[in-house]
Amino acid sequence: MTTANRHQRPESAAPSPAPQRSDFASDFLWGCATSSYQIEGAGREDGRVESIWDRFAATPGRVKDGSNGLVACDHYHRWPEDFDIAQDIGLNAYRFSIAWPRIYTGEHGQPNQKGLDFYSRLVDGMLERGLQPWATLYHWDLPQTLQDAGGWENRATIDAFVDFADAMTRTLGDRVKHWITHNEPWCTAIIGNYEGWHAPGNTSLKTALQVAHNVLVSHGKATPVIRANVPDAQVGMAVSLHPLRAASGSPEDQAAMERHDGLRYRWFLDPLFGRGYPQATLDLIGDAAPDVVAGDMEAIAVKTDFMGVNYYFPEVVADAPDHAPFRARVLPTTQGEITAMGWPVAPEGLSELLTRIENDYHPGPMYVTENGSAFDDTVDANGEVDDVQRRQYLMRHLASLKDAIDNGVPVKGYFAWSLLDNFEWAEGYLKRFGLVHIDYETQQRRLKNSGKWYRAFLRQE
Repeated sequence: MTTANRHQRPESAAPSPAPQRSDFASDFLWGCATSSYQIEGAGREDGRVESIWDRFAATPGRVKDGSNGLVACDHYHRWPEDFDIAQDIGLNAYRFSIAWPRIYTGEHGQPNQKGLDFYSRLVDGMLERGLQPWATLYHWDLPQTLQDAGGWENRATIDAFVDFADAMTRTLGDRVKHWITHNEPWCTAIIGNYEGWHAPGNTSLKTALQVAHNVLVSHGKATPVIRANVPDAQVGMAVSLHPLRAASGSPEDQAAMERHDGLRYRWFLDPLFGRGYPQATLDLIGDAAPDVVAGDMEAIAVKTDFMGVNYYFPEVVADAPDHAPFRARVLPTTQGEITAMGWPVAPEGLSELLTRIENDYHPGPMYVTENGSAFDDTVDANGEVDDVQRRQYLMRHLASLKDAIDNGVPVKGYFAWSLLDNFEWAEGYLKRFGLVHIDYETQQRRLKNSGKWYRAFLRQE
C-alpha cells in the first residue's frame, strides 16, 4: 500500500448496526472521561493557584462567551452526586485529570496537602462505586508561575512535571493503577502555542515544536518514576488523531495531505515508538526544529503499557501554497451531518484510525480515551433532554469500534466524552458534550436521553 493510499477511506465505510454490550469482551472497560479545569471549579479554594487557563480566560476576547472555569460544574463539591450518576449509568471505569495548580504553585516546595487530600477522596469515591480510576496527569492546566518562566518551552518544566508525577503517584498509587501522562500533546503544543486559540495563546511554530518535544520528553522521564511508585502500574499517553482525506485526487492535494500527516500524526507517534522525528517534516520546518538534548529521544521512546486514542472526526486536507511551511490546509466541513463544533460525524473513521495505528506501530492494548459530540441541547417542558443525534452518534461509533475489534485491533476499553456538560475551553459554556446536562445557574444535573441509552446498553436492558 502506498503512503497516500493508506489514508483513504475503506471501501466498506458504513459501520455495522448498533452493537450490544455482550458483543464485547466481558472485561472490556466502559467509562466516561472528564478533565479537572473543565468541571471542578473551586478555582480559588484550598490552596489552588492560578493556571494558564485562568489567565487566558481572563483575557478579553480569548473565550467566546467571556466565561472561565472558576466554578464550572462545581464538581469539587458535588463529586459524590456525579459519581452516583456514573454508577447508575453502569460505568466500570472513570477517567479524570489532576489539576497541577492544586498540588504545586510552580515553585519548588512541598505539595499542597489539601490538593492531595481532595484527589485521595475522589479516588476513594470512585472505588466505592465500582469505578476503576484512570488518572490523567496533564490535561492542559499548567500553573501560571511555570508559564511565566517559559512554560513547556523551558526544560525546567520537564523536571517540574516529573516532581508532580512523583507526588501524585506516591499519594494515589496504592489505589490508582492506570496513569495517562498527557492528554493530547498536539493541543498543548500546536493549538496553544502555534494556532494560539488555547492557553497560553502563543503563535510561534518554533515555540510550539519545542513545547511538543519537551512534553514528549516529560512523558518519557515520568514513566519510570510512575512505575517505581505504583506496583503493577499501567502507563500510557492519550493522543488526539484524525484519519486524513485528500481534498481531491490531484497530486497536489495528495502531497499536501502527506505533509500535514507528518506533523499531525507521525511527529508525535514516530518518536514514541523509537523512530525519531519524520525526516520529511524536519526538512520542511528548518530552523523551527526543536532543540534536542542527548538522551531525549531514548527517553521519549520508553515502552508503555497501552495507548489512549481520542477520536472525533476526519480531516480533509488541500494544497495551500501560501500556508508555509507545510503548504497544506484543513478544509471546513460543509456537507453531511455536522456537530455544533462544526465537526463531521464520521463513525467509520474510528475503525479506520485504530486500524492504521495498529498496522503502523503495533502499540499493544489500545483504549478509546475520548469520543463524543456537541449538539445544541434543550430541556423540554418535562425536564427531558432528547438528544437524538448524540444517541445515534454513540451507537454508530460503538458499532465502528466493534468493527475494529472484529478485525483484530486490540481495543480494551471505551471512554465517552464526556460525563458532564462543562467548560469547553475557548468555546466557554456555549458547547455541550455531556451525557449529563448541567444547568450552570442552579448546578442541577439531568441525565440526557443519550445517557439513558448508554445506561440501557451497559445494563443490557
